Amino acid sequence: MTIDSDGFAAPAALVEHARRFRAEGGTPAVPRVAATVLLLRPAGDDFEVYVIRRVAAMAFGGMYAFPGGGVDRSDSQAHLDWAGPEPAEWAGRLGVAPAAAQAVVCAAAREVFEEAGVLLAGPDASTVVGDVSGDEWEAARQDLEARRVGFADLLAGRRLTLRSDLLLPWSRWITPEFEPRRFDTYFFVALLPEGQRTRDVSGEADHTMWIRPADALARAEAGELTMLPPTLVTLAQVVAAGDLAGVARASAGRDAATPVTPRLDLPDDGEPRFVLG
Repeated sequence: MTIDSDGFAAPAALVEHARRFRAEGGTPAVPRVAATVLLLRPAGDDFEVYVIRRVAAMAFGGMYAFPGGGVDRSDSQAHLDWAGPEPAEWAGRLGVAPAAAQAVVCAAAREVFEEAGVLLAGPDASTVVGDVSGDEWEAARQDLEARRVGFADLLAGRRLTLRSDLLLPWSRWITPEFEPRRFDTYFFVALLPEGQRTRDVSGEADHTMWIRPADALARAEAGELTMLPPTLVTLAQVVAAGDLAGVARASAGRDAATPVTPRLDLPDDGEPRFVLG
């Protein structure tokens, strides 16, 4: 799939689905709020991003994406030690109320631990935990994934502080209206903490890998990797930033509050295209 400044070609199956939705006067599903994280790490003079392939039985199965998932009720009810920008500041960046902003940030940190085994937390506001791949941590991760324990309780039990400053806001995407399952997803970037490593731990993925963003785009263009437009666009954006320092600088000026919602354009005399807007 090639994406340019005007959008991208619409697959025939989606065009048919969209036409039927419009003809039947379908009612758009309410998007579920979600968060996803581009984990980045240095790789020589370049950098890599961590991607996972969703199992076929899941929504977006077979697609490569970044760790992430829906905001859970426990995220909005969390009372936890917090370092970095306060929820009120996050609210301004994300375009929601402070409580909702806290829930999105908590969901981002929780999901990256659940799906990649990476914990964005530390004993205080200036440190991060080291290796969290041992058996005790894995048991805690499984309890969190199974909702036997909340994220706030997990951190409190180990006297850890959520490092919200390790998450940098990037963008916001909303699934097109004709899709039966819709998400309002906030994208973040984060540098893999020193001493930690990603692990293929989630049952929601059947393959994981670190890959240079430019290589991921090239392989997607060649048909070797299947990715949805938000993933492809985001990869292209971080490639354009140049290096990890450039990604951090770019994040500071990005609009992560105004959602991008691909709109299907069905011209009378031309190919159907999704327009980004």
